[in-house]
Amino acid sequence: MKYDIFQGLGMVLLVLGAQGAIRRLVDHADAGLLGWLPGGFAAGLTVHVLAAVAGAVLTGWAHGAAKAAKHED
Repeated sequence: MKYDIFQGLGMVLLVLGAQGAIRRLVDHADAGLLGWLPGGFAAGLTVHVLAAVAGAVLTGWAHGAAKAAKHED
């Protein structure tokens, strides 16, 4: 059950990061959720990409851990 929560959180991070990065690439002036972040375009794009990568890694880890836990039972 706990791995399902981690998978869900990872997918949320992945989706928000990916859509934010795409939005920043299409419209440089639209900072979205990261409008408060200093550093402009480069900092905002970097944070969105890092969020997408972290979400993908978290989701993959949780999926693998859930499969391993299921096979142990």
